[in-house]
Amino acid sequence: MIAQVLLVRHPPVAKAWAGRCYGRSDMGWSRDGAALARRLATELAAEPFATIVHSGAIRTRRLAGMVARLTGRPVQDDPRWLERDFGTWEGRRWDAIWRETGDLMDRMMTHPRDFRPGGGETGLDLARRAGAAWDALPLAEDVLVISHGGPIAAIRTRLAGLPLERMIAAVPPCGAIVRLPRLGSADDA
Repeated sequence: MIAQVLLVRHPPVAKAWAGRCYGRSDMGWSRDGAALARRLATELAAEPFATIVHSGAIRTRRLAGMVARLTGRPVQDDPRWLERDFGTWEGRRWDAIWRETGDLMDRMMTHPRDFRPGGGETGLDLARRAGAAWDALPLAEDVLVISHGGPIAAIRTRLAGLPLERMIAAVPPCGAIVRLPRLGSADDA
């Protein structure tokens, strides 16, 4: 039997962060996010995974803790599952960044190998980091990973053999559960 990885994107963040570039910034959930987390925790607790991994951010750690309390399964944090580092763009409104930089923001999608938004990580940096986190997961057991849109998109893109420029299309919505077979390293798919 092939092991399965459940990649879950955290619930929606606090309303004060709506429209902002929050990447590595650490904040809690909105009220809707908290309600979704309760539903997700119950749904995830019924899954047959052996361990829970989260990025360490509040928005992933809290959900991991809820699932762990329901299941008694072990939890570990792995910061390689953190969202992309957007450097000086962190916490700023996307519309303000656009007014300041114009279409430079588009380079996140058109030039993912060398563009560093706000001096942070390139898309390639993110993909390599997420790939290393994926490769560190156990091969022989099902795992629940609670992470962020960027790392999940990086893994989905890589496993599908798609170029980094397609990563944006692989970002799941908040609260989504993405099921992937654990065939080996991300380079094997």
